[in-house]
Amino acid sequence: MEFIHRPYQQGDTIAAIATPPGEGGVAVVRISGNQALDVAAQVYSGPIRNYKSHTAHLGKIVDAEDRIIDEVLAIVMLAPRSYTGEDTVEIHCHGGSLITRRVLETILKAGARPADPGEFTFKAYINGKLDLAQAEAVQQLISAKNDLALHAAEHQLQGRLSAHILTFQKKLVDIAAILEAWVDFPEEDLEFASMDEVVAILFNIQQEMQRLAATYHHGKIVSHGISLCLAGPPNAGKSSLMNALLGKERAIVTDIPGTTRDVLDDEMKLGHLHFRLIDTAGIRDTEEIIEQIGIRRSKAEMQQADLVLFVLDASCEFDLSIAPQEKTLFVWNKIDLPDAMPPPPLPHLVSVSAKEGIGIDALQAAIEKWIWQKGPPSKDEVVITSVRHHQALLNAIEALQILIDGLKTGISPEFVSSDMRKVLSELGAIIGTNITEDILSAIFSKFCIGK
Repeated sequence: MEFIHRPYQQGDTIAAIATPPGEGGVAVVRISGNQALDVAAQVYSGPIRNYKSHTAHLGKIVDAEDRIIDEVLAIVMLAPRSYTGEDTVEIHCHGGSLITRRVLETILKAGARPADPGEFTFKAYINGKLDLAQAEAVQQLISAKNDLALHAAEHQLQGRLSAHILTFQKKLVDIAAILEAWVDFPEEDLEFASMDEVVAILFNIQQEMQRLAATYHHGKIVSHGISLCLAGPPNAGKSSLMNALLGKERAIVTDIPGTTRDVLDDEMKLGHLHFRLIDTAGIRDTEEIIEQIGIRRSKAEMQQADLVLFVLDASCEFDLSIAPQEKTLFVWNKIDLPDAMPPPPLPHLVSVSAKEGIGIDALQAAIEKWIWQKGPPSKDEVVITSVRHHQALLNAIEALQILIDGLKTGISPEFVSSDMRKVLSELGAIIGTNITEDILSAIFSKFCIGK
């Protein structure tokens, strides 16, 4: 969760609107904290302190002057059986920005404070209802733009990613305990694994971590979508192709070269994926200052894009020197023209007529094929979707390699303990565990060395 909270106060009572802004049938105002029932009792017409947990009751919200604000449904969820792990009351009122805001203002005047962004989930994490990876999955679930992103967020919220990380930690803690025992009791005749066996175990753990880290390629595509850049010379039909892919008139199309002088973008869905489609200025040599700026932006977008559709006019000569070959699909456009030439022998080329809609389905299929070169992830596969998780995993893998190299070269185990702590710390950063206490617990309980 990428936000900064005020210092956490255990049981601090907060309130916020939990449903999106705008008009609707029902809106929800949530209250959570040690004083949630006391606050609710000041504004709710019924004996809310006496209600059993997880029950719903019809009543009214009234202000300090006993004026009725709205007829509502109150749901009580007592600690620890609530989302936050604290006493929680949800007020289900009529939807609409004005009435919902008045209900919230009445609750705040009764003693709750406004919740910070994401603070209900932050409380759930602090109170042990979710680990950090699961807490982050809540936002990913809300913002998912396709079924694959939804499945990935659900898996993470269910703790499947956390289970992988905990498995790595447990295996590494066992090895850390062995290394600590070698350092603390070098003269004891303790039967542990040999150095070669320890190195082999660490190597296997590293391979498992690398396989998980490699899923970020799919996870990034699934979660963040694909930036798809339309590039090429002027009048090749980039804007027409953008309109054809979007199914609407998004870009201005004329026969005048250089019509598009700035970057245009829009969003589209193709199959199970979300795309940001970017139309750019035609690339050519020109003395026109504004067009030069557009061309510079075009080249920058090409470099940053995940995939480039390099559009070529089938009736003209072409120059491919500016196309980034490693991430380009060539589009041989205007094949409907009488003077259209046969397509050149280029890899990853699709022939289309953007104006007539010819070949668009084939182009869409080629885009999907390029993206899923190794096949799409299965619905049951756990994938890394967060750049934070991916970087932490890469850091852990790097630290583990240093540890393995040290043991192979005969360095004393006491000198690699810091590397092991680095590995465990990076893994712990993903799910928010206290690594130092885990190591100490494993040493004293597993090997019974406190004598």
